[in-house]
Amino acid sequence: METSDIIKRIRKIEITTRNMVNDLFSGEYHSLFKGQGLEFSEVREYMEGDSFRQIDWNVTARHGHPFIKKFEETRELNVMFLVDSSASTLFGTRSYLKSELITEITAVLSFSALNNNDKVGLLLFTDEVEKYIPPRKGKKSALRILRDILYFEPKNVKTNITKAVEYIYRLIKKRSIIFVISDFLDKDYDDSLKLLAKKHDVIALRITDPAESELPDAGILKLQDPESAETLLVNSSSRSVREKYRKAIQKQELELIERFRRIKVDMVNLTTDKPYAPELMKFFKFRIRMRNR
Repeated sequence: METSDIIKRIRKIEITTRNMVNDLFSGEYHSLFKGQGLEFSEVREYMEGDSFRQIDWNVTARHGHPFIKKFEETRELNVMFLVDSSASTLFGTRSYLKSELITEITAVLSFSALNNNDKVGLLLFTDEVEKYIPPRKGKKSALRILRDILYFEPKNVKTNITKAVEYIYRLIKKRSIIFVISDFLDKDYDDSLKLLAKKHDVIALRITDPAESELPDAGILKLQDPESAETLLVNSSSRSVREKYRKAIQKQELELIERFRRIKVDMVNLTTDKPYAPELMKFFKFRIRMRNR
């Protein structure tokens, strides 16, 4: 794309997502992703109802009557986006390509983090870590993330989630919110995600297209894997072939759900044919309810 086209797309996405961020996500995002700790604010005189555990005994001894330490919640968070840029995301049969949906979702969550005064960072990956932007505050940082996703031309086409997860595990020390945004057409990443989730709050956003789950009745189809370039001829007019395909996909779905349940990482399914905002809102509200129990 030309630079002018990129700028137009960035502006369009910014305008499209602004109202969504302001009207839908701000309250839920703030409630869900609160600060991760407390920091010292000031010392004040003890008042009835204060906990004796907060008494600052050194200051109390100097003044002859009790003072307590006052703390405030540390509001600022790191929010990292691990974004799949492999060839399988360049697929879509409905409103979006999977890659376009990934871009818009990342924009919405970036601007939500910005409104929350959080830092946002980005890691783009295929079967290698292709680009890393460390977490920073401010609108410029969110717009840079959006620009880099749109501009980005990956060197590789395959997917390796483990490499991306292990890279960010080694790099980010402060506990962070980490969104892994991918179609998860990969394997053997369970252990790395489980380890990452012990250190950070990890949320998997899985992006799919309806055409991936059901074969159309369209005669002989030549199917090609965009990452391996392998091709396969399929007689989609055969009801038994379509049924076998459907059952195989259902089995994969159940295995994927069980995989994320086992490693204790929340997964949200988002598809190219349905609005993503209601699904994200439903997840945010569910997370808030579970945390407040």
